Amino acid sequence: MYHSNYLNFAERARTEMVRTLGIRQSDLAAGGKGHAFAVRHMGVDFLKPARLDDLLEVETAVVEVGGASMELAQIISRLDDGAVLVRLQVRLAYISLADGKPARIPPGLKAPMQAPMQAKVNETNERL
Repeated sequence: MYHSNYLNFAERARTEMVRTLGIRQSDLAAGGKGHAFAVRHMGVDFLKPARLDDLLEVETAVVEVGGASMELAQIISRLDDGAVLVRLQVRLAYISLADGKPARIPPGLKAPMQAPMQAKVNETNERL
């Protein structure tokens, strides 16, 4: 698989993560006058190749939610053997579509993004 295709899969997974959290990106954008998440930085480790007919899975986890940005970790793996193919570290900026400048993430948007992080912390603490 050509390396840039992994980025397309990761983008789709981020979109689905936001949708799963109950956040509608079209509502955020408000016809181009609202806000959006834009990739600010991405680190990608290509570990193994995907091959024809491989079924892939993309896991996305919220690592940190800041005032105007959030950090995600993503893993793309092959389903049949669980091999990790690609690891991504992604920093998203929350920006105003009117001027492209960073904006504060509203509390009502921040809370659902932080909930999975807190659940993971609670799960880890229970195992300790």
